[in-house]
Amino acid sequence: MDGISLGLLLVLLLVLAAEFVNGATDAPNAIATVVSTRVLSPRNAVVMATVLNAVGVMSGTAVAKTIGEGFIRADVVNLTTIGAAMVAIVVWSSLAWRYGLPTSETHALVASLTGAGFATGGTQALLWSGWKKVLIGLGLSTFLGFFGGLLLIVAIYWIFRRSSVGRVQGLFGRLQILSAGFMAFTHGSNDGQKFMGVFTLALVIAGTISMPGEFRVPWWVIVVCSLTMAAGTSAGGWRIIRTMGIRMVKLEPYQGFAAETAAASTIELASRLGIPVSTTHTISTAIVGVGAARGVWGVRWGVVREVVTAWILTFPVCAFIGWLVTTVVQWGVRLLQAPAAP
Repeated sequence: MDGISLGLLLVLLLVLAAEFVNGATDAPNAIATVVSTRVLSPRNAVVMATVLNAVGVMSGTAVAKTIGEGFIRADVVNLTTIGAAMVAIVVWSSLAWRYGLPTSETHALVASLTGAGFATGGTQALLWSGWKKVLIGLGLSTFLGFFGGLLLIVAIYWIFRRSSVGRVQGLFGRLQILSAGFMAFTHGSNDGQKFMGVFTLALVIAGTISMPGEFRVPWWVIVVCSLTMAAGTSAGGWRIIRTMGIRMVKLEPYQGFAAETAAASTIELASRLGIPVSTTHTISTAIVGVGAARGVWGVRWGVVREVVTAWILTFPVCAFIGWLVTTVVQWGVRLLQAPAAP
C-alpha cells in the first residue's frame, strides 16, 4: 500500500461525508418503525442498528463489488469523478434531510457516479451492467416490499383474529425487536457496503492499493465506514424516523413487525444476489403495504407523494450535479495549467 496524497485524502473525506449523510437519511429507515411504535428508545435502537449494521457489512461484499466495478471504469475515470459524485450525494441528501424526506442513497450514488463518469470520459467510462442490477432492484424493492408487507399483515390479522389486543401487543412488542435487528443487519449487508465499494474504488484509482484479482474491501475500510454511518444516524436520524414511522402511517408493533420483516427479507435476497437496492424504497413500500391493509385511508398519501417525488428527482438531480461538479473542476484544472501569456 502506497502513501495517500492530498487529493486522495480529500476524496476519501468526501466519501465519508456521503456515508455520514447516508447514516442520517437512509440508515434510520432500519430503526424507524421500532422507535415509532415505542418498542425501543431512540438511543437503544441506534446502538442496535450500529452493531448489526456492522455485522451485516461483514457478511459479504457482493454489493460492494457491484458498486466498485459495475458502473464506471477505473481505468478511464479519476479521483475527480469520485469526489464530484460524493459532492452531489451530500448536497442532494442534505437538502432532502432538511425537509425530513427519506432519499435513496442507492439511487443517488449510481446516478452521481454515472453523471460524473460521463463528464470525465464520455460513454466509454460508463458500464451498464450495474444499472441492470439497479433496475432489477427497483422492481424487487417496490413489489416485494409492498406485497410482502400487505400479505404478512393480512396473515397476522387472520392468525390472531381471536386474540386479545393486549396479548397481540405484548407478543409483537418482543418480536419487533427481532425484526428491527433483522432490518438493521440487512441494511448493513446491502446499503452499508455501497460507500465501502466507492472508498475502495478511490484507493484503486489512486494506485494506493492494487487489486489484480477479485474486488475486495479492506477490513479497515469496513470499520471506518461503519463508524461514520453510525455517527450520522445518531446525529440526524430523528427527522427521517418521524417521516417514515409517524407521518406516513401510524404503526402498532405488529404492523412494524410485518413491515420490517417483509423489507428485510427482500433486502437480504438482493444482497445475496449482489443487487443494490434502496433500503428507503423497500421499507417505505412495505410500510405502505401494511397501511393499505386497513383500506385506502390507512395511509397518509400526501406524505407518500412527497417521498415518491424525492425518489423520482434523485436520479436526474444527482446525475446533473455529478456532471456539473466534474466539468467545473476539470475546467478549473485546465485553467490553472494553461501557460501564462507572454
